Amino acid sequence: MQDRSTFWTEPLPADLHTYSVQEVLKDGGSVLIRAIRPDDKAALVDLFQRLSPRSIYFRFMGTKKRLTEEELVRFTELDFVNHVGLAVTLRDADTERTIGVGRYIGLGDGPAADHGHADVAFAVDDAHQGRGIGTLLLEHLARLARANGIELFEADVLGENNQMLEVFAHSGFRAKRSFEGGVFHVSFPVAETTAVLKAEHSRERHAAAESLRAILEPRSIAVVGASRQPRTIGHTLIRNLVRHGFAGPIYPVHLVAKRVAGLPAFPRVSAIGQPVDLAIVVVPAAAVEDVVADCVRAGVRGLVVITAGFAEVSSDGRAVERRLRERARESGMRLVGPNCMGVINTNPDVALDATFSPTSPPAGNVGFLSQSGALGIALLDDAKRRGLGISHFVSVGNKADVSGNDLLAYWAEDPRTEVIALYLESFGNPRKFARVAPDVARIKPIIAVKSGRSRAGSRAAASHSAALANSDVAVDALFEQAGVIRARTLEGLFDVASLLSTQPVPAGPRVGIVTNAGGPGILLADACEDVGLVVPELEASTRTKLSTFLSPHASLGNPVDTIGEATPSQFARAVEVVGADDSVDAVVAVFVQPYVGSPEEIAEALAAAAGAVPKEKPVIAVYVSARGAPAVLHDGPRGRIPVFAFPENAAQALAAVHRYSRWRRRPRGEIFHFDPFAVSAIRAVVDRVLAEAKGRPTWVAPMDLTTLVRAAGLHHAETMLATLDGAGDGADELGYPLVVKAIAPGLSRKSEVGGVIVGATTRREVETAVATLKDRMRRAGMQLEAVLLQREIQGGIDAFVGIASEATFGPLVVCGLGGAQVELLHDVSFRLAPVSDLDAAEMIEKLRSKRLLDGFRGAPAGDRGALARVIQRVAALVEVIPELTELDLSPIRVMPPGDGAVVVDARLLLTPLA
Repeated sequence: MQDRSTFWTEPLPADLHTYSVQEVLKDGGSVLIRAIRPDDKAALVDLFQRLSPRSIYFRFMGTKKRLTEEELVRFTELDFVNHVGLAVTLRDADTERTIGVGRYIGLGDGPAADHGHADVAFAVDDAHQGRGIGTLLLEHLARLARANGIELFEADVLGENNQMLEVFAHSGFRAKRSFEGGVFHVSFPVAETTAVLKAEHSRERHAAAESLRAILEPRSIAVVGASRQPRTIGHTLIRNLVRHGFAGPIYPVHLVAKRVAGLPAFPRVSAIGQPVDLAIVVVPAAAVEDVVADCVRAGVRGLVVITAGFAEVSSDGRAVERRLRERARESGMRLVGPNCMGVINTNPDVALDATFSPTSPPAGNVGFLSQSGALGIALLDDAKRRGLGISHFVSVGNKADVSGNDLLAYWAEDPRTEVIALYLESFGNPRKFARVAPDVARIKPIIAVKSGRSRAGSRAAASHSAALANSDVAVDALFEQAGVIRARTLEGLFDVASLLSTQPVPAGPRVGIVTNAGGPGILLADACEDVGLVVPELEASTRTKLSTFLSPHASLGNPVDTIGEATPSQFARAVEVVGADDSVDAVVAVFVQPYVGSPEEIAEALAAAAGAVPKEKPVIAVYVSARGAPAVLHDGPRGRIPVFAFPENAAQALAAVHRYSRWRRRPRGEIFHFDPFAVSAIRAVVDRVLAEAKGRPTWVAPMDLTTLVRAAGLHHAETMLATLDGAGDGADELGYPLVVKAIAPGLSRKSEVGGVIVGATTRREVETAVATLKDRMRRAGMQLEAVLLQREIQGGIDAFVGIASEATFGPLVVCGLGGAQVELLHDVSFRLAPVSDLDAAEMIEKLRSKRLLDGFRGAPAGDRGALARVIQRVAALVEVIPELTELDLSPIRVMPPGDGAVVVDARLLLTPLA
């Protein structure tokens, strides 16, 4: 069974009769969408009998009393080419119940793909209409139709069937409608357009958000494993729920006790006899499956499994965890954990602390996810110490079901959450994260710490791309594309969260600094420039204003040093004046233990001055004192002012927020897709090579690869494969000057064994080159089988573009400048496919050697646009060739501006799909 989280990133099963995907409905419920089977006849009869006369009339365009045996055969015994049918099922206890069906049937004679049209129809149980089931069925049927070569869906809909018409109208498909005799005829292409993807992704995010409401906004809670023994997790959970004033009923579940913590107890959830939104499970691991089964019978909507002892300890535990997830999702529940510490919602209308943490954070606007339970307690403690307000805290543990992607969707819609902070140890589905996070980051900043950043062990790799890729560069690429602020430490995460949760995002990189001591101000100025911020010269009018009230010994540049004798009011006024300067985007006040006035007086004056700084400019403070910052900085007219202990911390946080601001302002960019003709040409090569490989991974032969590169719209140097005896004749045919390249079994990097000879200008030189290569291969323990003759591309700048498959993240697109030295210098940049035109340009801009493309020290410049287009087309190959494991285009000669880029050599590894 496939999960929706991998729906768009994994290929369809080879046999569509096995199609099965777990889905979340728009109200948060969960269902299974699967292929209709021959044994579904009874289920279809049961569904038909539950349909109202009105629903039957809409589906069959007339009255109908029953399904005939002939119809049942036709509706269940399907070929999944011309006739595809899907069932939507829900599991009640141990029974699977069908609550909806959808199907398409090809129109005309012969296979539907021959004429490209199919009729589509749906039926949904009246009790489940309005939950988005028809929309989901349409999405899945369209996906299967595209795989079967169908281009157009058609449907006849009664004029009064508004629900079905709305499904088509809001699907993203461009539907045409005609009306005759009280019936709408609707038709639309099933192509996966931008509008279709936007509609599907929007629906998916909203459904994920709704599915978490039972967990984060429950109206009633059962604690399974509640304990009367102090200092146990079961006791602490009940105590925290009661102590924080949870707004709904709390039901302790204990096998024998009649009361726990003064509350009536029940032996099992199903014995409560009242609706239960959320069950918190803290029983031994061996009992969890039985508890979940009981929760299914009781109609529980959400689970938080605190218990450990699952995938984190053994393969058997992993199997149990998988069963827990499947059972929960089949029954319409979402599950947090297992192996977690619980969830918190500080909204006073909910007042939920379903954790065993001894610390309660202050309420605020930061949604916090921690993958580590133990670390989560420390994070909550630090949030309280810093005064960082939390809207929600979720410890996801093993992420068997609910993940960061779900929480991003929830927090995107939550009005109390304005900043999102993530502590991650692993990614379950980075491709989905890459799709969800950018949309969320456009409206709410996301800060993340990803642990496990140590350098990956080196491995023997046949391509530059594979040797350069590892999981941490993939994380960097993912976060950069998605607009996620990556913090390298937990301290850095809290620094950035403190800034973003209290201050606006700056419009630019220009920082105004006001200090009462020169040294810390200079340190801050240095730190700002180190991280890409600008400390500009202040306007003359600003310096004039400062001179009217500061000491003649004060420095009026930037940083502004008021010197230690400045009074609190003078220091505060300097902050106000600098903040009003149009050449400044943010203000940092740096002050040490004052010589004049008390720390509280300075802080009070600064808080008042911050309120006078334009609201669009952030104001932050660096307070150098063993006593810490006075509390008044948390309660001024501007609200809380973030305080940093050292200048460098302030600069790093401000720089991270500036980079985020720049990302958020940039356009989304355009993604390149191959046209159908190019796709057909590329797949023709790939399919033939894979067929010849008979299920084994294989490197594509040079001439096949040349054909493929050209089919992808890239310019490849003129190339010819020649036998050892026929190299001279081939050279005369191809023309001079030539490069002669060795072809030998086991030869991966030709340059390392002298397998390339350049500058052959005559037939004799080509024949000499062949003899030389034969000798070099012999000395390297290989046998020269043939040679590749290639017209020499003179001039240009060497670059490379490639694809490497990382185990967790999948295909990574990589580019760099230089030839074999690229691995030594590691001057490369990465992105996950797909890559927009802006992403491609940024990949080039990130290279330290990018100045080569501008004409370094009088050398010819290179065609940046052409290199960016190569990057985009290589990235687009990932969509067309899911079997692509490694690809190197190296070198690529980037010619002068306007002359394009030429692929000189290439390697491509294909691995058949499992």
